[in-house]
Amino acid sequence: MRVSPYRYLVMPLKDLPADAQPREKLLARGPGALSDAELLAILLRTGIRGKGVLQLAEELLRAPALDASSGQPGGGFGGIAGLLNAGAQDLRRIKGLGPAKRAELVAVLELARRALAQQLGERPVFDTPQAVRAYLQLHLAALPHEVFALLLLDSQHRLIALEKLFQGTLTQTAVYPREVVLRALHHGAASVVLAHNHPSGSVQPSRADEVLTQTLKSALALIDVRVLDHVIVAPGQALSMAEHGLL
Repeated sequence: MRVSPYRYLVMPLKDLPADAQPREKLLARGPGALSDAELLAILLRTGIRGKGVLQLAEELLRAPALDASSGQPGGGFGGIAGLLNAGAQDLRRIKGLGPAKRAELVAVLELARRALAQQLGERPVFDTPQAVRAYLQLHLAALPHEVFALLLLDSQHRLIALEKLFQGTLTQTAVYPREVVLRALHHGAASVVLAHNHPSGSVQPSRADEVLTQTLKSALALIDVRVLDHVIVAPGQALSMAEHGLL
């Protein structure tokens, strides 16, 4: 008789069959054999009354994230990738996650972000728009406020620095071309990628974004610095204006 796997969701880990216990399964078969929920359950360790740790992990992965503009539940974490961008405030809404578990999760997620950022930052060359988008998402997607950033590159498109220059409200940021030019000169950059985030979740460029891009292109051209792209970042997605013919 086949046993439904869903019955295991409400059971404590110690009551699961040996081959269904995430920790033992990981040690016997390796982490690749576990689902996202099972890996998360190992970190959570325990569930709450009436809810097994696997069920808690499943709900955490499915939980709606806060919409940055309204503070109300939004579009969802969307699994591990979305959870990677979750903040402490998002996790507070999950019943059963006390301060200790929230702190552990935030710490682990931050370590994961730093590891990914280090890997991407050590690439000798940002040779594709995909690599640039991934790097900027790690640094900007989870911010609750709008930030304008500058990715400064050498003549081989190797990373010199990422600078967050201006911070604004949820809808707009005051960007000063003179300061952008000064930072490019300071680092001796050969080219730059402009970037800003939309905490509201939309990556569609506004008319103001297009005007700003052209203004900065003209200003940086005076010091022979190329603008390679302007990337708009939101949780779970990013848009390259260069790829869309808007540069």
